[in-house]
Amino acid sequence: MDSTKKRSTLSRVLEFAGMNRSSYILSVIFATVSVLAGFIPYFFVAKIVRALIDGERDLSFYLTQCGIVSLCWLVNKAFHSISTTFSHRATFGVLAEIRRRLTKKLSLMPLGDVLEDASGSYKNIIVERVDSIETTLAHIIPELISNAIVPIGILVIMFTVNWKLTLLSLISVPLGLLFYCFMMAGSGESFKNTMVKTKALNDTAVEYINGIEVIKAFGKTKTSYEKFIVAAKEGADCFIEWMRRCNVWQNLALTLLPAQLLTLLPFTGLFFMQGKIDGADAMLLIILTLGLVSPFMVVAGHMDNLKKTGAIIDEVSSILDKRELIRPETMKDKPHGSTIEFKDVHFGYGKEEVLHGVNLTIKEGTVNALVGPSGSGKSTIAKLIASFWDPDQGTVTYGGVDIKDFPLADYNKNIAYVSQDNYLFDETVMENIRMGNPDASDEEVINAAKACGCHEFIMNLEKGYETKTGGAGGHLSGGERQRISIARAMLKNAPVVILDEATAYTDPENEALVQRSVARLIAGRTLIVIAHRLSTIASADRIFVIDNGNVTAAGTQEELLEKSPLYKEMWEAHISSKDSEVA
Repeated sequence: MDSTKKRSTLSRVLEFAGMNRSSYILSVIFATVSVLAGFIPYFFVAKIVRALIDGERDLSFYLTQCGIVSLCWLVNKAFHSISTTFSHRATFGVLAEIRRRLTKKLSLMPLGDVLEDASGSYKNIIVERVDSIETTLAHIIPELISNAIVPIGILVIMFTVNWKLTLLSLISVPLGLLFYCFMMAGSGESFKNTMVKTKALNDTAVEYINGIEVIKAFGKTKTSYEKFIVAAKEGADCFIEWMRRCNVWQNLALTLLPAQLLTLLPFTGLFFMQGKIDGADAMLLIILTLGLVSPFMVVAGHMDNLKKTGAIIDEVSSILDKRELIRPETMKDKPHGSTIEFKDVHFGYGKEEVLHGVNLTIKEGTVNALVGPSGSGKSTIAKLIASFWDPDQGTVTYGGVDIKDFPLADYNKNIAYVSQDNYLFDETVMENIRMGNPDASDEEVINAAKACGCHEFIMNLEKGYETKTGGAGGHLSGGERQRISIARAMLKNAPVVILDEATAYTDPENEALVQRSVARLIAGRTLIVIAHRLSTIASADRIFVIDNGNVTAAGTQEELLEKSPLYKEMWEAHISSKDSEVA
């Protein structure tokens, strides 16, 4: 997290507004005129009442006053409409800018940091959370400012008429504000709690839906459903408890804040009987007080929305302030070849270090394998090569150049990374493969699929290459998704190909087919493989044995069987399991 001082909600919103600030300014101007136009008729109503008291019988006088009131009403409605048009235009620009920045930020963050958080939480923030502040931003800036200005003007006029009665009319306001403060106490924390519980519900729902097949297959429906029910109940209870705690204070505040007439009317009557105020001024004060209530309540009504908007902007800011992969705009030094070298690399997830001074060299154009027990750091090394993160200490070089000195887009062109959980978009098979090289022709896509052993099963799909794969490739089996992902990586034609247990979901026959296909396709390129079946990497040019975050041995299959007890043990266990499968 960035250590810079926390910025206010308003400064963030104005920053997001950018070129739309002028629309907000115009919105405030039109809103102020609108509120003033809604306030002016009170003077003319008071004038009409005074004329009636004085016995005025000229009909044209009353028609003129009513005409002015009607004109003010039209100005009020028209300018309010114009104001909201400008404010909504600016607000949609702000929401678009927030979403642009968030999505751009995700592309600049270390990919590993992005993957550590549930995808549902990012979706919830970028879509639902951001969308929920639209109404507040569209109304709060023009309406809050304009409705705060007008009551001040009304109070100034009331003080000039009779300052004593004006003060007496405001007795209920401090009490109402006190109850309002009681209502708002802890609202920031309460809203953050609702966000946490809602996020947990969202993540649990996504997990439940995505894992429904496993849940049903293993009879875990009851326990998994109970977990979802608990999350749903907590998601509802946090709102109910918050509202229950605020209910009494809210009712008291809403009752007292607009209750100026409660004290004004009796004291005005007393002052009138004592001759301290005439009837016309008394009526003017009463009418002005009625005009004071509406904008005052509008301002009070926005306070809760301000808290919620502030919490959401803080959540957005927490993402925007996260660390980025710092990369230059242009290359300073050109790499020589594609040899990859780790020099005293240390890396950890949070406070726990995973790699402890790793040193290794992966030569250009060779086939390399990373093997070791689960959790030893194999995938971490592969992801550092793919620039998912930067090392905490030490350097990773590509062609003799520190990968931190590469523009991110340029470095990504050099690496094709395939994991066991590759994502397919809800597009056709053709377009999913073509993402490896957007400029590739249909023929090149099909050739890549043939080379990876995908063509036959693709042609057996309902529409062949034009078949939609479904969300996350859900219409295909795990093995089919992996083979399409490998075809996509091959089409990228990158100098370095990383297969991070990329054949984990394929059966032995298809895995052998993919391995042979990959062997043909990587001619002249560097291949890095993490495989759970050691027999598939036995012919690698160099095998690195990783144990507890260290490279404990490196060499060919024959060399490691002689000098690495750990590799020999893993190999014998692998052979034993294969023999048992045959038996």
